[in-house]
Amino acid sequence: MDQLGKCEANYVALTPLTFLKRASSVYANRTSIIYENTRFTWRQTYERCCRLASSLLSLNILKNDVISVLAPNIPAMYEMHFAVPMAGAVLNTINTRLDAKNVVTILRHSEAKVFFVDYQHVPLAREALRLLMVDSQQNQTSQSPSAAPGSFIPLVIVIDDVDSPKGVRLGELEYEQLIHMGNPRFVPTEIQDEWDPISLNYTSGTTSEPKGVVYSHRGAYLSTLSLILGWEMGSEPVYLWSLPMFHCNGWTFTWGVAARGGTNVCLRNTTAYDMYRNIASHKVTHMCCAPIVFNILIEAKPHERREFTSTVQVLTGGAPPPASLLEKMELLGFHVTHAYGLTEATGPALVCEWQAKWNNLPRDSQAKLKARQGISVLTLADVDVKNMKTMTSVPHDGKTMGEIVLRGSSIMKGYLKDPETTSNAFKNGWFITGDVGVIHPDGYLEIKDRSKDIIISGGENISSVELESVLYRHPRVLEAAVVAMPHPRWGESPCAFLAVRENKVGRKDDVKEADIIAFCRKNLPHFMVPKKVEFLPELPKTSTGKIQKFQLRALAKAFQITDTKEVPQHHEDQVLALSRL
Repeated sequence: MDQLGKCEANYVALTPLTFLKRASSVYANRTSIIYENTRFTWRQTYERCCRLASSLLSLNILKNDVISVLAPNIPAMYEMHFAVPMAGAVLNTINTRLDAKNVVTILRHSEAKVFFVDYQHVPLAREALRLLMVDSQQNQTSQSPSAAPGSFIPLVIVIDDVDSPKGVRLGELEYEQLIHMGNPRFVPTEIQDEWDPISLNYTSGTTSEPKGVVYSHRGAYLSTLSLILGWEMGSEPVYLWSLPMFHCNGWTFTWGVAARGGTNVCLRNTTAYDMYRNIASHKVTHMCCAPIVFNILIEAKPHERREFTSTVQVLTGGAPPPASLLEKMELLGFHVTHAYGLTEATGPALVCEWQAKWNNLPRDSQAKLKARQGISVLTLADVDVKNMKTMTSVPHDGKTMGEIVLRGSSIMKGYLKDPETTSNAFKNGWFITGDVGVIHPDGYLEIKDRSKDIIISGGENISSVELESVLYRHPRVLEAAVVAMPHPRWGESPCAFLAVRENKVGRKDDVKEADIIAFCRKNLPHFMVPKKVEFLPELPKTSTGKIQKFQLRALAKAFQITDTKEVPQHHEDQVLALSRL
């Protein structure tokens, strides 16, 4: 047995690039991309990617150079997920909701050689480049030994709208020029080592400064297979891009749709009108999104809706969606599967795999089961919930909380230029997520909170997620977040921040704090009832739609409750300031 070795016939590096090559051969004439009036087949998509990859090499792009892109879910954004690694480079998709300073931070930290910018985001990119130029000039004139060496001003290439060109420019080159100039018979750079980087994604920074997470070809390949298997995505899916491709590379479906020979329905704007229009027109079968998109679909006006007959499969991640929200989505024709993941795990690490016996349960019971995060995807070797002091596993009782830890090939390579943070994230052979959860007797895992969001009140652990799920059951609650607030007797107590729906006459001020507290008293143990409810026009969120609890925690510190339940008067100014963020 020991004499049997690897050779080119029995060992090939794992990479999702093989999905596109296969699709171009097996599904050559099948529609690969739909974007308004534009259509491409898989043969055309492969040819366009070859052309772009060859043009990138003509620009002196070397192996592992970073290529950044600031663009919505358009055909060019999709093509670059293949074309950039086909040239041996690393793709860095930048969140389009960031400000110029954050974009500069990413461009500088990644040392991007090329910066692709969609025409819609040229003003943002122009300001970022101005700041980057100023920073570069200051570094060149600085006498400080800590000044960054060299100049990292990337080559800028504008992406005009392929369906309706606008003629916007920022530099000399345009995306379609590179496609036209490229070689359609280009032979992609062969991946020799599957551990080579394929993409660089920056975390959303809900708990700290954004970090550069590096994915390998191997991790991306295996994660893609896990998701299409775990979600039971069949052949020829019609996939709506309601999830940003910049978010964990579209949870790997940038590569997964090619693997199944499906159709990508590209979406520039995630509005209710555009989503319903595309679902109905193109018979969409699958889509992914954060729970915030549920509210966009649920709250759609009559003129924004379109009737569709077939069920749309929805994979959702992010904050655990309340059971009430899941039930409303089901009634609209969306079948929701909940997943749990994070940037460092190449997207979803757990999926709530449905069991046939649950079909006989009442609808509300089914919704509660669907809100669980479930079981590990196939590429994870193991997942557990542990006591971090002893590193022992918690009992499978659905009650004992611990920290969620992961191990497997889908976990990131590490954080770019940050060995210390990388080392801290990997402990005793596990990746430490920072999320708190429980394991039910059936082995299904359920998140209870971020470790820093657990509220300890009089010795009782209160899950903000559990409390939020009850608040979402109130018919007027649109958004809810619960954080810890100082309490003179109990140490901490729950403070709820809400955004509410308008009533039939367009008013929101008829919902009072007393109404919410009374509702909670009917549905929660007394110690879990919020001691304070604050209403905001909209809850502060990150650029990826996650509620920024650190801002709410800072505000809640001003609400310290006395035994007479008095609240400092100056908090109103802080509430007003926060509502403007």
